[in-house]
Amino acid sequence: MRESSPEIVTFGESMALFMPQEHKSIERAATLEQSFGGAESNVAIGLARLGSSVGWFGALGNDPFGKIILKALRGEGVDVSRARLNNEAPTGMMFREHIAGKLAVHYYRKHSAASQMRPEDLDENYIRGAKLLHVTGITAALSDNCRKTIRRAIDIAKDAGVLVSFDPNLRLKLWTIEEARESLLPFAEDADFFLPGWDELKLLYNTDDYEQIKKKLLDLKGVTVIKGLGDSTVVLDKENEISIPFYPAETVVDTVGAGDGFCAGFLAGIMKGMEPAEAVRLASINGSLVVQMRGDWEALPEWEVVEQRMSAKAWVER
Repeated sequence: MRESSPEIVTFGESMALFMPQEHKSIERAATLEQSFGGAESNVAIGLARLGSSVGWFGALGNDPFGKIILKALRGEGVDVSRARLNNEAPTGMMFREHIAGKLAVHYYRKHSAASQMRPEDLDENYIRGAKLLHVTGITAALSDNCRKTIRRAIDIAKDAGVLVSFDPNLRLKLWTIEEARESLLPFAEDADFFLPGWDELKLLYNTDDYEQIKKKLLDLKGVTVIKGLGDSTVVLDKENEISIPFYPAETVVDTVGAGDGFCAGFLAGIMKGMEPAEAVRLASINGSLVVQMRGDWEALPEWEVVEQRMSAKAWVER
């Protein structure tokens, strides 16, 4: 089946995005820019731009917003052949603004098409034919059926020998930390690559003691990549612990999408045969380039740009 599947498969909710031009509040803006965003679709675009073979699927409303998202993803080289347009439920929407210098996001996703995804919607052969499945905790937070869908997708992947990547992407606006722990920690146990942020780990394991958290992470079967531990990314691979400093960004315009850019870079590196630490270097460059432009996915760089930065050896490893 592999010839009909991309190397990397991911799925989740992608939403229509509206935001004022420049850094204004919605209340003061006369017009709103239209785009879209979603952790998994952002990662898929990032992977495609880095030369990876990638597919994204999920449920969108059969409305103008869903059609825009599908067309844009297809135009970026992402396979959307398994995505569905739902006639009964809408595409989710989000509105982003800056208030007193801080980012605020307003979500309108209740009863969205994506929240109604079910395990039986999965194309099992599509997942089995991939080399890696990437999932996030955002999808799990949308509904009980979405959690079951992720569980089923991971089980299909594991049964077929497909690698699993899991980014918890903890969103406490969607559920409580207790609910999140119950669902997300088992996913981490099944992942070949677990990609949490340090702040997420402190919440998930209910401690800020690094040694305690490290002990739990070393009990996991896969590689853990801890983002944002000080000014470094830490790779825990069996007993090996490698600290890799952030790649410096010349200017910071918009931090939205940086984590998705990092994830795309890491997975692209793994697919290119890199060891996890080398893939983190690629990921760090990718993330640093994303924050220098505005938008969820628009700033994701092409492979040629990242490759040039990698060869420049612009930062020193500790």
